[in-house]
Amino acid sequence: MSDDSPTTGFWAIAQETPDRLAVADPDFNEATFGELYALVNRISHGFQALGLKRGDHVATSLPNSIEQVAIGLAAFQSGLYITTVNWHLVGPEIAYILQDAETKIFITHERFVDEARRALDEAGLDPKRAFGIGDTPGFRPWKELIEGQPEPRPEKLSAGSFMFYTSGTTGRPKGVRRDLPEAHPDDMAKMAGMLFLLFGIKPHDGHVEITQAPLYHTAVNNWTITALHWGHPVILMDRWSPEAALERIEKYKVTYSHMVPTMFNRMLKMPEEERRKYDVSSLRTMIHAAAPCPVETKWKMFDWWGDVIWEYYAATEGGGTIASPQDWRANPGTVGKAWPNSEVVIFDDEGNEVPTGASGTIYMRMGGNEFKYYKDEEKTNKARMKGFFTVGDIGYFNEEGFLFLNDRANDMIIAGGVNIYPAEIEGAIQQHDRVQDVAVFGVPNEDMGEEIKAVIQPMPGHEPGDALREEVMAFLREKVAKQKWPHSIDFTDEMPRDPNGKLYKRKLRDPYWEGRERKIL
Repeated sequence: MSDDSPTTGFWAIAQETPDRLAVADPDFNEATFGELYALVNRISHGFQALGLKRGDHVATSLPNSIEQVAIGLAAFQSGLYITTVNWHLVGPEIAYILQDAETKIFITHERFVDEARRALDEAGLDPKRAFGIGDTPGFRPWKELIEGQPEPRPEKLSAGSFMFYTSGTTGRPKGVRRDLPEAHPDDMAKMAGMLFLLFGIKPHDGHVEITQAPLYHTAVNNWTITALHWGHPVILMDRWSPEAALERIEKYKVTYSHMVPTMFNRMLKMPEEERRKYDVSSLRTMIHAAAPCPVETKWKMFDWWGDVIWEYYAATEGGGTIASPQDWRANPGTVGKAWPNSEVVIFDDEGNEVPTGASGTIYMRMGGNEFKYYKDEEKTNKARMKGFFTVGDIGYFNEEGFLFLNDRANDMIIAGGVNIYPAEIEGAIQQHDRVQDVAVFGVPNEDMGEEIKAVIQPMPGHEPGDALREEVMAFLREKVAKQKWPHSIDFTDEMPRDPNGKLYKRKLRDPYWEGRERKIL
């Protein structure tokens, strides 16, 4: 940027305008850039006092909070890797990450202390290097890390990095690790917002970001930290609900956010008079990703919010596509075209590029952005083909070169030799007024190999049973071809989703396959 451009980079902004709002936590406690700057520096000095050096690893198991944001920023100026652990994990799963990443410092919260303590014991981590916020027996009090530490920046500064772990849907999760950049943290911070420019989000410019999902997610954490580097106040949510999100959008005049389609669905299930009473006129760029968005859902969101909804498709490993509101309106259902410096191709099982309109496995790469799965060369190599990598998604290009997603390869149903993509069926069922949530997957069938099963969470006040089954089937018969109709519908009180909307479909599917072998592509 030119010398007369707005100041970017969290630390530079904090020194220039320390009194500006930086973060509002889920309880509406607020911290200015100056206050957050001081906390970040005290944490950094605390890390140095414990002997941490460049390349060491820090892990957290924390709710969305000012402390979580500050720890991330401290790692980024201290040359450390940081993993924000999914706090839904149980002790042994957390212990695996602590051991695999060779964690030097582990920080948790009283809400998660039971499983964190199990992890601490199993991983064999020195309790002197484990800190807890709140009532956390077995952990050193958080204040012991930061108490008495100076507020100015340390003299020794070095750029750090996230080290996110894959979701582990098959086997153990793996850490996505890149070499630490050979650059000053301030220089890295200034470059952090380049992705935002693709969505028309500029530094400062009256923007306010709302973080609606847990910070253990790759994109959510990146979005939050980048917002601060771009000079945008961050509004944190903890336990997401449509009403709480709309309340904060109105109160803080939010302009952009990172969302998932499940959030759209849940907002649209609110009575129209309830959702329409909130002022959302401040919204400029509401960006969604992580799963295919039903076309009807997105049209409804356009009708409500206007042309402020952007979409992208990407992976922790790097690379992706982007679709502006105008792109999507012209190509409903697309996730866009490759963003600058990124390439996207579709290969068949033999590594040949498939023709336009034909489905295959999506592969990506991003120039100069190399990664490896930490301590797993086999998985790193298995995910690669001809210099590209895949996370197992299936899709196709249309004649104009826009990418469309079918589903994950692991979720695809093969019934009588026909490939069936659950996402399409789920998107149709989701539009039913009495359906709050739905999952579709394959279950054993002696004749066809697999058959289609739907599991539905009814809207509150609506009883599950044969009447609702028939109502949903009658609705669906008008939406999708006969071969995509579920053979059976079950009901559940609650879907196994995390707060970001990610559906753990295996928890629903696996009981049907107990004692049977399911062919995974």
